[in-house]
Amino acid sequence: MRLRTSILALVFMFFFGCLGSQENSDEKNAILLRILVQGLQQAHFEPKEIDNDFSKSVFELYLKKVDVNKLFLTKKDYEKLKSYQYLIDDQVNGGTFQFLDLSYEILSNRISQVKTFYNEALADPFDFKENESMEFDFEKIPYAEDEEALKDRWRKFSKYYTLSRLYDLNVTSSDLSNEKKKNSFKENEAVAREKVKENFDDWFSRLEKLEKRDRLSDYLNAITGVFDPHTVYYAPKAKQDFDIEFSGKLEGIGARLQEKDGYITVESIVPGSASWRQGDLETGDRILKVAQDGEEPVDIVGMRIDDAVQLIRGKKDTKVILNVMKIDGLIQDIPIVRDIVIFEQTYAKSALIEEGDDRVGYIKLPSFYADFNASEGEGRRCAVDVRKEIIKLKGEGAESLILDLRNNGGGSLADVVEMAGLFIEQGPVVQVKSRGAAPLVLEDEDPTVYYDGPLIILVNSFSASASEIMAAAMQDYGRAVIIGSGNHTFGKGTVQRQINFDDVLRGYNEIKPFGSIFLTTQKFYRIDGSTNQLKGVKPDIALPDRYTFIDYGEKDLDYPIPWDEIRPADFNKSELSPEEIAAVKELSMSRVESNPKFQLVYENAENLKVQRDKTEYTLNYNDYKAERERLKKENEKFKALSEEIEGIEVFSLEVDRMEEEKDSVKLERAERLHRALKRDIYVDEALKVLDNLEET
Repeated sequence: MRLRTSILALVFMFFFGCLGSQENSDEKNAILLRILVQGLQQAHFEPKEIDNDFSKSVFELYLKKVDVNKLFLTKKDYEKLKSYQYLIDDQVNGGTFQFLDLSYEILSNRISQVKTFYNEALADPFDFKENESMEFDFEKIPYAEDEEALKDRWRKFSKYYTLSRLYDLNVTSSDLSNEKKKNSFKENEAVAREKVKENFDDWFSRLEKLEKRDRLSDYLNAITGVFDPHTVYYAPKAKQDFDIEFSGKLEGIGARLQEKDGYITVESIVPGSASWRQGDLETGDRILKVAQDGEEPVDIVGMRIDDAVQLIRGKKDTKVILNVMKIDGLIQDIPIVRDIVIFEQTYAKSALIEEGDDRVGYIKLPSFYADFNASEGEGRRCAVDVRKEIIKLKGEGAESLILDLRNNGGGSLADVVEMAGLFIEQGPVVQVKSRGAAPLVLEDEDPTVYYDGPLIILVNSFSASASEIMAAAMQDYGRAVIIGSGNHTFGKGTVQRQINFDDVLRGYNEIKPFGSIFLTTQKFYRIDGSTNQLKGVKPDIALPDRYTFIDYGEKDLDYPIPWDEIRPADFNKSELSPEEIAAVKELSMSRVESNPKFQLVYENAENLKVQRDKTEYTLNYNDYKAERERLKKENEKFKALSEEIEGIEVFSLEVDRMEEEKDSVKLERAERLHRALKRDIYVDEALKVLDNLEET
């Protein structure tokens, strides 16, 4: 989303201008803290009082950042730090860092001590016949009572990762042919311990290099995180990584990652990227290990995200193998050949779907893209591309339309407004509210309607931001039936703006760089007055998916901005009545209940819920092996969900076929889309809903 930054820049310039020149690092840090907090209070959409409640929240969030797994701090350490629980606000206001200094000292000492714990634990063979377990939901367990308890926690932690590596080695050995020597259990156990030790050594080598400035970044992000989960401080090095990622020049796998509960977790897949094309890596996957092609894997559980990214990122055409835990608990190796984002694959693409006598147009929109740097009239924009696809589809006999916004994470606000206008005559599309200002109603002012026939919009739990605006507007107008694989969309109703401190700081070159802040400045509201924030868009027809029984979305993040509502905009509801939607919903629900594939989806969702709720893992080899093999076997039956659906035919448009015949890459992309649509039970149900709409 694009915003003008002049007012925000003036805010920061004012505060920078009030500061005297400071040169040493402590004084520079005090300056950084002051401008960060004052900027947040002045420019954030929903500022916080810097008081005891704020102090307690920063304290808790900071400890989650630096020791989420409770593997370093003892109860005594925690109590020492807790004495500052209600003093952080005073230190923030005073520009002092006693809490940060103490935490840095304690953590540095514990890192050195813990290194001896895992070395001792890994020195001798483990007894994997013992019936013991380890809890991995660290919110359920207290801090270690003392150093002996912490030592035992590291024994179990080391044993678990040796167990995981041992199982993989034993599986590999069992797959060897009779001519090749198979290692014994004892030999594999020794190899597993050595590999875990090497990985831990690498991890602790990085931990020992952490400086106070690294902890400062964690501390400042605990402060910004209390304002909302999307307001983030980027230290100078982190800002460079951020700029590389969003310039589209990063060569790598094309997945946005986040640290969550001690794991490096996939936040989203970049459309057109290597991961997106490979297809196996999914949002919510936890990356356990990273291996370069032909090399031993490195465990990254508990690793800082910037260190993990350095292992995953790499040159074009090189291979990385990610060992991931899927959301259903299955552990899988995913090989990905690194590449740059192929932007052609991020653009809107269409197809014709035939089921029986019906010819339906289908448009897949991976993101609300727009080239903001292109000259006027140049560059690709999604609203223009979708309009072109609609015209082509109508020209080849499409009688109805499916617009697929699943996994679309958002993008250009201007294009949402223009795209909504393709389906309505004129009127408001979204309301945008800045802090302390009246809502700005963004309207479609073009009376031309490019498509006025039956319309289905597909969404899921990963449809966010601009996708939610589009779906909400079409729902409020009654212009489309919203079909969701899940109970609601992601629920992100805020917009952020990046402010580079160095760009707005006049002078002070001797103490730059300061980094930047990604700041929440606005909130979106539907034209009916409610916001998509937290609640997302509730589909007219909610179909089951694997996340049905799992909370996923904005509300699952720390300190999200709350839901609220404002006055509705003036608009005229058109087309579908509540009664018509209720009728097609009833028919859809009846079909879903008798559809074997949707029943498999329900079963998969229930299994996933059970697996996600299970947080205690066995350290007994036979029990661990039985559980891993049970999950593999159980996963086999869900492969039926990827079988082709009878009666669905998918074609490229005639004008596109001519291009595909000349370009093998375009042909392969089209065939991949067609194969996916023939297996898509949600598209199949959308086709049946369109049939019902024609009958009502």
